[in-house]
Amino acid sequence: MRSLPAVVKNLLIANVVVFLAQLFFHSSSTPLEAYFALFPFRSPYFKIWQVVTHMFMHGGWFHLLFNMFALYMFGAMLEQLWGAKRFFNFYMICGIVAGIAQLVFDSNFSYAVGASGAIMGVLAAFAYLFPNTPLYLMFIPIPIKAKYAIPGLMALDLFGGFARVPGDNIAHFAHLGGAVAGFILVLLWNKTNRNTFY
Repeated sequence: MRSLPAVVKNLLIANVVVFLAQLFFHSSSTPLEAYFALFPFRSPYFKIWQVVTHMFMHGGWFHLLFNMFALYMFGAMLEQLWGAKRFFNFYMICGIVAGIAQLVFDSNFSYAVGASGAIMGVLAAFAYLFPNTPLYLMFIPIPIKAKYAIPGLMALDLFGGFARVPGDNIAHFAHLGGAVAGFILVLLWNKTNRNTFY
């Protein structure tokens, strides 16, 4: 267990605390999702702050653990490379763009929660900066380079977003929005070679 940089550590704590609060209020008359999950524009529950708050909520333990594991594995490396301020800005921008993408490209969801959009931005940046890093994916016993594995995940989201398989409750367009935002940001930063982001 390497030492965690500050932003990643605090994001991990915030996500876990919010999820525990979700569980606490789940059976009450005012669950947190009614205020802080992302609802479609047409919903009477939609509030503008939800494009930010949705990324700190999760739909279950597996959802939370998967996202936090990815944040720990990949986000920590990016924060160590960029510094706390740039990584925090990057993460928040990816998460916000993910929420906007979900609102714009899919009006048929009930509500969306999760850090997955921001995490996909982190993965996109990681694949760009460390393309030849071997990754082990679930159910695939051989390592796959990041430059193939992560775009492969994005391709699955693209298919899922347009196929609309019955029972699929994944916010594919949020994932894609976060990934595109992450790729554009890292591309611009790498091109201009700026050391700080404001």
